[in-house]
Order: sequence, then C-alpha cells, then structure tokens
Amino acid sequence: MSAGTAEAAILRNRPETIPEDAADVALAQSGDAQAFERLYRSQVARIHSLARRMVGPAEADELTQDVFVRAWQKLHTFRGEAAFGTWLHRLGVNVILAYRGSQGARRRYLDEDADAANIGMARPAPVELTMDFETAIGRLPPGARQIFVLHDVEGYKHGEIAGMLGITAGTSKAQLHRARMSLRRHLER
Repeated sequence: MSAGTAEAAILRNRPETIPEDAADVALAQSGDAQAFERLYRSQVARIHSLARRMVGPAEADELTQDVFVRAWQKLHTFRGEAAFGTWLHRLGVNVILAYRGSQGARRRYLDEDADAANIGMARPAPVELTMDFETAIGRLPPGARQIFVLHDVEGYKHGEIAGMLGITAGTSKAQLHRARMSLRRHLER
C-alpha cells in the first residue's frame, strides 16, 4: 500500500480529528478521481467567483476549469500546511494572473485609453436599471479591477499585490484609490 493510500485509510478511520476536506485530499492525491470531484464541488463556487471578479464573466468559466486542471496536476505539492481551500485559492490567483499576463495584461496599469477617473461619467442608466456591485466591478479597467479584487475582496496587502503583479506598492495603492472612487460614482447613481 502506498503512503498516500495508507494516509487516506487512516483519515477515513478518524474523520472527527481532521478538517472536512483532508480525507478527500489524501484520497485524491492517491489518484481517486471521485474524491477530487468532491473537492471540486466544494470549492468551485469560490474559484468561479474569484475568476469572475478578476477577469469578468466572459472568461470566468474557462479559467475556473483551468484552475481545477492545474490543481489536479499540482495536487501532489499540497502539503497540508494550510487548508485545501486556501491552497486552491492561491493557485487560482496564480492561474488567473498568468492568464492575464498572457493576454497582454502587463501593460501599464494607468492606461491612457481607459481613464479610471472618467468611468463614472458615462450616460446614467435609467432608474429602473439599477447597477449592482458585481456590474460596477466589471466596469473597472482591468488593472484597477484586479487590484480592487485582490485587496478589498480577497484581503491581500499592497506589498503582496505588488509582488504578484510586478508593480510597486504605491501603484497598487493609487489604482485601489481610483477603483474605489469609480465604484462610488457608479453606485451613487
């Protein structure tokens, strides 16, 4: 019996002493596709929400699948030092950032063509068409949206964001400020 299989057997016999996903993680690491499917079902909404907020709804489905394909490929690297959901979330952020990088998202975050300060100046929508928060986030320029989601929604600090995106902490702070001001204008209408 392999180490992963032995560990999975031990975890199955003592479920009260382990986190809920730990048994499925151990089984999935030993190649159990059904255990991985249970992990997928427990985490897919969170990962899809992350993708939707970072890149928009059009690309969220595909990126969600990409995250889980990568998770299956990298599951052997999960050491259990953090919760599986935390590990998967970080993997998801990395996959989404890599996607954005491959799509040319490493352009300047203060894009002259999409001035974040003027986004709220668009023609106001009729009163019967109220804008929700997700729509407002989706209207932000890609750089500002990404920083807003990473900082205000996911809880990363400016130094961490700067490291992930290859920018300065000051740029992260400036983009976050612009994003918040733009969101405020959108939501006050």
